[in-house]
Amino acid sequence: MEDKIACMHPEGKEAPNIDRDKYEKIKECILNKIREHEIISFKQLRVEVVHQLKGNFDGSISWYLTIVKLDLEARGYIKRSKGNNLQYLELA
Repeated sequence: MEDKIACMHPEGKEAPNIDRDKYEKIKECILNKIREHEIISFKQLRVEVVHQLKGNFDGSISWYLTIVKLDLEARGYIKRSKGNNLQYLELA
């Protein structure tokens, strides 16, 4: 049986349970990229995470990135802001 994590959504919507190893890999990438840039657009974050994990990740990197990003927002690790029609992320 795989170890799963119950993800959360910042608006209280239902979120999926995903494989803990995949969650941790994506979470580490997200947090490292935000630390590296201090503030980063979600669009740029997606480009960098996909580039970093491509060929080393089983599943849709973009889908997992979105789920884990929402979970990290709901848990208070990161926060989002809007600017120039883009969503920006920074550590909370």
